[in-house]
Amino acid sequence: MNWNTWIRQLHRWLSIIFTAVVAAIFITLGVGVEPAYWVYLMPLIPLALLMLSGLYLFALPYATKWRSGRRTA
Repeated sequence: MNWNTWIRQLHRWLSIIFTAVVAAIFITLGVGVEPAYWVYLMPLIPLALLMLSGLYLFALPYATKWRSGRRTA
């Protein structure tokens, strides 16, 4: 598996984890249980990793185009 496929798969799994953590927080709030303060900070970890992998995936086509244009010149 090449590097780009690995990053794309990681991004997908991180989005699932992020969604599950946020849903779990909302479910606990709906039940009436007040979670600890650190529970509200838990989504920030996968969110930061999602941002990094998303920026990489966003820049990938531009970097590929830039590298291919540079080789032909």
